[in-house]
Amino acid sequence: MKNFLFTLLIGCLMIISFSTPTQGVDINNGESVFTANCSACHAGGNNVIMPEKTLKKDALSTNQMNTVSAITYQVTNGKNAMPAFGGRLADTDIEDVANFVLSQSEKDWD
Repeated sequence: MKNFLFTLLIGCLMIISFSTPTQGVDINNGESVFTANCSACHAGGNNVIMPEKTLKKDALSTNQMNTVSAITYQVTNGKNAMPAFGGRLADTDIEDVANFVLSQSEKDWD
């Protein structure tokens, strides 16, 4: 039993030591990135190309885009008419804009 607990403790310590610290989300930066790169098609949470795929809370939920990771993936890789921004924006900027989009959807883009 001692060996098991020791192995478990070592395993947990390794996981902790190899994990990268989480950077803080910067909503203000997300808003700036959105304004500069997304607002032409998504002003006010709308979608001028595909009107049914807005950035409103219900549409994000319906389209399974209601998590930071889902939005980050789409912004990074693009989809349909949306271009990929992975080569144009830093990962932190993409994460910030994803958090901004979710926060705005919670406020109904008011």
